[in-house]
Amino acid sequence: MNSIQLMVEEHKYIVRMLRVVRTASARVMAGEEINYDDFEKMIDFIANYADKHHHGKEEQFLFREMVESFGQVGVNLINHGMLVEHDWGRLFISELRAALESVKAGNEDSRLDVIANAVGYANHLARHIVKEDTAVYTFAENRLGAEVLERINRQTEEFEEEAKRQGIQEKYMAIVEELEEKYPEK
Repeated sequence: MNSIQLMVEEHKYIVRMLRVVRTASARVMAGEEINYDDFEKMIDFIANYADKHHHGKEEQFLFREMVESFGQVGVNLINHGMLVEHDWGRLFISELRAALESVKAGNEDSRLDVIANAVGYANHLARHIVKEDTAVYTFAENRLGAEVLERINRQTEEFEEEAKRQGIQEKYMAIVEELEEKYPEK
């Protein structure tokens, strides 16, 4: 299994969810009631598939190897770049959760925070994905040795097998498909 190709493929599912998030946010902006169950599914996907599953592989395997192999360039690219962006995405989702709770508690002004954090996350992660697909992954493929890439591939394969046993991929692909039906792109 080529781990970098897998990560690029996973980005396609994540981008599909980002479109759902934007469409759901546009509905909130248009005055529709917030569907809390749907937003919870979006957050579940983001936290457990995009972050824990996808970013988990990046952070534990690929990015760790890049930092170790590339010295200060790796530290700058990964620790001061990609990992900061991962944390920034987590902050958006934390703020989105808080905003949803605030609206549930009766603070209608927090609808703006729901929209701002959901769309902010979607825009942020879309740019992050382009950067990874076009620069970071290419740099890794071109500069990491064959032995290191093979080690990453083996680690990724083991990670994926465990996730498959837990039904992670199947569960989250189903959530994407379900929400795309409810929130089609216009």
